[in-house]
Order: sequence, then structure tokens, then C-alpha cells
Amino acid sequence: MTRTRREFLKSAGLSAGAMLVAGCAGPVTSKASDKIDRSNILWITCEDISTWLGCYGDDFADSPNIDALAARGVRYLNAYVTAPVCAPVRSCLITGVYATSLGTQHLRSSVKLPAHIKCFTEYLRKEGYYCTNNYKKDYNFKDVNAWDESSNTAHWRKRKTDQPFFSVFNFTTTHQGQINGTDEQFHAKYGHKLTPDERHDPAKVTLPPYYPDSPMIRKIFARYYDLIALMDRQVADILKQLDEDGLAENTIVFFYSDHGTGIPRHKRVLYDTGLQVPMIIHFPEKYKHLAPTRAGKTTDRLVSSVDFAPTILSILGLAIPDYMQGSAFLGSRAAKPRRYIYGASSRVDEAYEMSRCVRDKRYKYIRNYLPHLPLIQPSAYPDNAEIMQELRRLVAKGGLTKDQQAMWGSKPAEELYDTHTDPLELNNLIDSPKHRKIIARLRGVLRQWMIDIKDIGLLSEAEMHLRAANSTPYEVARQPGKFPIERILSTAELVASGTADMDTLQRSLKDTDAGVRYWAVIAVTQLKQSPSLVRAIEPLGKDPDPNVRFAAAGLLAEWTGSPEALSVLVEGLDDPHGPIALYAARELELLEKKATGVLEKVKKARQANFESQRHKDYKMFIDWALTGLLRSCGVETDYLMKF
Repeated sequence: MTRTRREFLKSAGLSAGAMLVAGCAGPVTSKASDKIDRSNILWITCEDISTWLGCYGDDFADSPNIDALAARGVRYLNAYVTAPVCAPVRSCLITGVYATSLGTQHLRSSVKLPAHIKCFTEYLRKEGYYCTNNYKKDYNFKDVNAWDESSNTAHWRKRKTDQPFFSVFNFTTTHQGQINGTDEQFHAKYGHKLTPDERHDPAKVTLPPYYPDSPMIRKIFARYYDLIALMDRQVADILKQLDEDGLAENTIVFFYSDHGTGIPRHKRVLYDTGLQVPMIIHFPEKYKHLAPTRAGKTTDRLVSSVDFAPTILSILGLAIPDYMQGSAFLGSRAAKPRRYIYGASSRVDEAYEMSRCVRDKRYKYIRNYLPHLPLIQPSAYPDNAEIMQELRRLVAKGGLTKDQQAMWGSKPAEELYDTHTDPLELNNLIDSPKHRKIIARLRGVLRQWMIDIKDIGLLSEAEMHLRAANSTPYEVARQPGKFPIERILSTAELVASGTADMDTLQRSLKDTDAGVRYWAVIAVTQLKQSPSLVRAIEPLGKDPDPNVRFAAAGLLAEWTGSPEALSVLVEGLDDPHGPIALYAARELELLEKKATGVLEKVKKARQANFESQRHKDYKMFIDWALTGLLRSCGVETDYLMKF
């Protein structure tokens, strides 16, 4: 028996982002005199596209309706999301709080929110707005009181007569999953809907230099542009409905994407290809005074997705709660333009990551806290796609350029890019003497941001949930006794820093806080194996904290092939807590053939995971990791829980 990814997410309550217990209740009110005329607000969102639109200068794109909206509206040149994958971005959009503050940074998971943090739409509903979502949520928490209706039939047309509305229409047409399949399957589902003039010729595709050139890759890019053309029609249809209902002159329209394009080195990574999105806002005549410039013009103001919630409240003249971490960029409570935007990359499916970035209008600084892991990790869902299979085939074949090969190796601990001269972020300037002051500035700004927002992602996922068992990650992060952030961050900064002397590492490996011990182990993974390091790590194979124990066991198994270390990881598969079992599974998967000695036990654990009622949201990802291990060891098997 197998279960598809869609079936699993539906049964787990994740297809609409429904998670555990939330705090989306209790509105913030404002004086009636503060409010402007009650405009309607429409968000038209799409998935997985960067600025691949005609209005952003892409001549290959066929997007006449979005281009027309841009001609009537304001096009933002520096709009960014806070993560390169959907759920963390969506949790941030709906709350105005960074996912790494809420603990919602992992895709997918179930996180509690503190009672005072609410979905901003609840404030609108308190003011009489009819709020609808059609239909994806994916917040990593359960949204209580957020919507009057959230479904694939939700629409402003169901509101009461003359009731103002806030409506979201999210188009999945351009999601990465739609580019897969045979030519016949793609044509049957999408291609036949296009006119000959709208179909994109693979031979005319311009590939980025980090992609090798092959007919398959060209075809996938052409399909993406085909899907954008279809999505453009959907945008036109919604705008037509707005006009037919006589609402266009009283509705402010936003168009944007949830993150960058759904292909390797775009989605899931912190380059601009993953974080920069198209954003267009149309202001009807009566709201022209809210616009930052004239219709048809552009603005280079830095905007982040964390700013959207406070901006909507500001447009409507409502108070902005103090807990919101974004700043309004429109309306009566608009703040000064921000100097920086920030991004975070964390676990996606079964693949762990921990990277953070800061960007001003020119320079991007990235800190990779797990640099030993490749930029593009093995992961079941993306690896199932034709483009990933083709890329891995070409990697195995060899003959790639330096830029193409860089996608598949380990990451540098730090990266700096001049996006004016190097918009594709290919030339890492981290060792450039001319850029030392810029590096120091951005390094300090990023560090302070992580401290200011209480970046709970510095804890391993399992440890975060363990500490928040009777509270929430957000609240735990604000208790110094439970989350000594500066001590943990300082240890994380030892990773691949070149300053991790043995005395410091020895102290950190014995620290009373598991977060410090965990990062000390990760720092050791970057060093050359030695008898003294093995002796230092061995006691942590029995550490009371599961992630410290598993990180140490994974390192010992890698270095020495220790049967005892492999047993620690196998025992972890039986842990009733999903995030704990997943970490053990992923450590085993990354060991590949070095875990051959425990394959029979792994097979039994994989089947038990599939058949049990445990692990909830992590069940599918555990299966993917263990199946990946079996396959890497030459065992012919399929996933028990398919995509």
C-alpha cells in the first residue's frame, strides 16, 4: 500500500496549512477617525516564480495581463520574501512576524503560537471586513478566526451587500510540481490550453550560466514560461470579475509571488532567484494618494513579505500591533524605507538546512551554518522531478563549468555578492580585501537581527519542540534561561570560522545548554579527523539531548564506522517524537553505504513508521529519508508514501 504526498497532507490537515493550536483571536482596534474610506483589498498571488514577466524586462515571457496591470499600477523592483519556500513565507505574511521568531521555519510542521499573536485578517474582520482565501494557507499553524471562508470556492461575492472585503486568490498553476510529466501529460493538462503563439520554443530559451545546456532542461524552462502564460490568464479573469461587479474603482490590487522559481538553485536557496519576487500594486483613482509614485512607474524601495501585514493595517488606518516585526510601506502609518531585508533557509521536507542572509539594495551577505551540506541536497520530492534527474545525470557525466559544478558541492561558510555587477550571485567576494568593511557591516547587521528577533532556529528542530512542550517556541525564545541566544549563536559562528580552537570546542562540547553542545559538534564536523577529536565526541553519543546525540553519532559513524554510533541512530528511529525520529533518519541517509550494516533494521523501522500512528507530520519525511538510504545502498525499493 502506498500513500501519495497529496493524500498524506490532506489526512494530516496540511493541505490547507492547518496545524495545531494558534493565537489568532482578539483584535486590535483603532479610532474611527483614524480610518480612511473602507477600500477593498485584493491579493492575487501565484506560486514559484521569480521576475519572469514582460513588465520586468523578460522578453521571452508572455504575460500581457500582468504587464497591463503594471502599466496601471506601481511595480516594485526590490520586493523580497523572507524564505525561499512557501510555508515559512505564508506564516510570516499572515502574522507580520518572521517564521524564525515563531518557530514556523520548517516545512512542514505543527507549531503553537502565543495567544497574543494573531492573523492580521482577524483585525480586519473585527472592523467589518469580509475576508476570504482561495484557497492555500500552509501556515505551519492552525489559523483560528482568520477567514470568513477559506476554500476553493471562497470569493468576495459571498459577502453581504456593500460589505468591504479582503480577498486572496492563490494560483498554483506555476508551482514546481506542474512542470513534470511526459510531453503528452503536460499537453493534456496544460499545453492544449495555449494558442500556438503562446507556446514557448525550447530552442529560444536563454539558460542561466549555472545550468548545463540540454534539450530536456530547455524543455522544462519552456514549460515554465507556458505555465506563466496560463497563470496570466487567471489574473485577467479575476480582474474581469472585479470589473464586472463594479468594484474595480474601490479595490486596491496586489499581485505577487510566494517566492522564487521552483527549480534547483532558485527555490529553497537564499539567492535572489529564491527570494526576489515580482510585486505590482494597482491603486484606483480615489486611492492614488497612497501610491509611492505615478501609475506605470517603478519604485526601488526595499520591501519584505514581513511588511505586508502591517501595510494592510496601515492602508486601512488600523493600529499595528507591537509584536509585528515588519514595517508598513504604505498608508497612514508607513515607516521610513528599510535599509535591509533578511532571509532564512531551514528544513524543507527531509532536508535540513540552516542559512541566514541580509541584503541592502546592492550587497547580499549569506551565512551558512551547515556548510558541509551541499547547496542542492538529495531530497525525495524535488529529486522526483525531470529537471533534477536530468541535472544529476549531467553532473555524473562530467564536463560542467565552474558555475555549474558549484551547485552540487558543499557551501562556503560565508558569501558576499555585489548584485549590481553580479545579479546571478556567481562571484563570491567574501575574501575580497576591498569589501572588508561591507562584510563586517553586513555580518554585524545579520547577527544583531538574529538576536533581536530571537531566532529560535538556532535550536535544532527537535530541541525547539522539546523546550516548547508546555509553551510556544516564540515564548521560549524570550526566556533567557531557556534560550541563551548569544551563547548559542557564538558557538554556531565557530562553524567553519577558522577560529575554533580546541579549548573553546572542548568547553562548548561540555556546555550545560544542548544548543551550545549541538553547534560545537557541527563545528567539529568541519575539522580534520584526529584521535583527540574522536575522543572528544565519543561521550556525546550518549548525550541526553537527541539531536546532540545523533549529530555526534553521525560524525562518529562517518569517521570510524562505529557500530555503536549506528545503533544510536537506529534506536532514534523508534522515538515517538516525529522531529527526533526524522533527524536520526536523515543522519542515516547521509551516511549512505557507511550505514550498510544496519539496513535490515532500517527496513523494519521504515515499515513500522509507515504502519504506526506516530510521527504525524513527519511520517512521510521519515519514509523518504529511509528509502533514500536504502536506494543509495543498492536496495531496489519505492517510497511507501509517494508524492
